Amino acid sequence: MHHRHRHRRAMGAAVAATAALLVAGLSGSASAGTAPADRTPTAAESLRTDAAPPALLKAMQRDLGLDRQQAERRLANEAEAGATAGLLRAALGGDFAGAWVDGAESGTLTVATTDADDVAAIEARGAEARVVRHSLADLDAAKARMDKAAAGLDTADAPVWYVDTRTNTVVVEAIRPAAARSLLAAAGVDRSLARVESRTERPRTFYDLRGGEAYYINNSSRCSIGFPVTKGTQQGFATAGHCGRAGSSTTGSNQVAQGTFQGSVFPGRDMAWVATNSNWTATPYVNGAGGQNVQVTGSTAAAVGASVCRSGSTTGWHCGTVTQLNTSVTYQEGTVSPVTRTTVCAEPGDSGGSYISGSQAQGVTSGGSGDCRSGGETFFQPVNALLQNYGLTLKTTGGDDGGGDDGGQQPGGTWAAGTVYQPGDTVTYGGATYRCLQGHQAYAGWEPPNVPALWQRV
Repeated sequence: MHHRHRHRRAMGAAVAATAALLVAGLSGSASAGTAPADRTPTAAESLRTDAAPPALLKAMQRDLGLDRQQAERRLANEAEAGATAGLLRAALGGDFAGAWVDGAESGTLTVATTDADDVAAIEARGAEARVVRHSLADLDAAKARMDKAAAGLDTADAPVWYVDTRTNTVVVEAIRPAAARSLLAAAGVDRSLARVESRTERPRTFYDLRGGEAYYINNSSRCSIGFPVTKGTQQGFATAGHCGRAGSSTTGSNQVAQGTFQGSVFPGRDMAWVATNSNWTATPYVNGAGGQNVQVTGSTAAAVGASVCRSGSTTGWHCGTVTQLNTSVTYQEGTVSPVTRTTVCAEPGDSGGSYISGSQAQGVTSGGSGDCRSGGETFFQPVNALLQNYGLTLKTTGGDDGGGDDGGQQPGGTWAAGTVYQPGDTVTYGGATYRCLQGHQAYAGWEPPNVPALWQRV
C-alpha cells in the first residue's frame, strides 16, 4: 500500500511536470519546424516531421489512403503520441502494458495499464486508457522464454511470434497449430497469455538479383543500402546481415568498387555494416522517388500503429504501418529476433533498404511474405540496435555526427552524442538527471534539456 501511494505521488508529479509538452493535442495539427527560442519545442518540431519530403508524403497518400494535409497531420500526431506514451510509460512503471495509435491521422493514442487507478492520469494526457490483465513486462518476459525455447525446436511451421499490445497477448502465427502449441508448451507460457493464429505463407528474406538503385555483393547478389553511417572518420552504411558476410566486397549500382562488410550477424539478428572507400561519401539522405533526397534527422523509434515508409532498389517507395515491435520470425536460414513487423510490401532486391517514419530512421529490411502487387508484410531490423552493436553514428541533417564529442561544449554529465538510449535509461547533463522517454541515438542538438519529447527531467 505504501509503495502504491508513493507510485501515485510520483506519477502525479511526472504528469504535472510535463503537461506543457502536448501543445497541439493528439487530434490537433501540431505544426513542425523550429520552435522560437522563448518556448519549448513540440515533439513534432524536435523530430522534424516537416522534413518529410513530397515523395514520402505521396507514398503515404497512395498506400494509406490519405490526402496531403492528413499525411502531414499524421506525422505530427505520431511524434506527439510517441512523446506522450513515453511520459506515461515512465509514470506508470510496472503497470504499463503498451501503447498504440489509431485513426487515419493517428489522432487517437491508447495507453494500456494493469491498474484501473491509472485511468485518470492517462486521460489527463489526452490519451485513451485501457485496463488489461498483463503488463508489457510480463508479455515481454513470456516472449523471451519463447525465444529461448525456440532455439531447441524446429519453428518452420510456427514461423512468427510477437508481443501484441492491442490484444494484451503473445501471438504465435502457425502453418500447423500443433507447432504453435509445442512452442508455447516448451516455453511454459500460460495459455491465458497466448493466442494462436493461422498463416499460410512462410516468410523469406528479400535478396537476389533485381534492378534499381542498389549495391552488389561479391559482384553477384544484390541488396539495398540502409542508412549512411560513420564510425569515427570511417564512412559507410548500415544494411541487412543476410546480404553479406564480414569480408565480402561491395560495388555500387554504377559497378564502381565501393567497400567491404565489416560485421554481419544473421540469423539471430539481421544486421551488418559496410565500410566504404574514399570514392563514397556518407550523406544524411535516403534515395527517394525520382532520385529526390529524403532527409534523415534522427532515429526515434515509431509507436505501434504509426506510419512507416520503405525505400528499396526493386520496388521504390512503399508505406504502411507498424503492427508489432517485439517480433520473432523464422526464415529458412534460421530465426531472427527482435524485429519490427509492418504492413509495408517488399520484393527481392529490397533487402537491407531503409525504413523511415517522417524523417526518423527506423530500420533495415530483413524479410517478409507477399509482394507489392498482391500486398504483403515485412520485418525490419531496428536501426538503433544495429548502430549500438557496431558503435556506428547515423548520418543526420542538422546535427554534428562526430560520434560523441561536440567540441567541448558539453556540460559535465553522462549524456553523450552517438550513444543509443532506450526508454527508462537515465543520464546526467548540466547538473540535472534526465530519464529517456523514447529510444533514439543522441547527437548534438538533441541534448536532454532541448528535447522534452525524448527526455524527462527527474
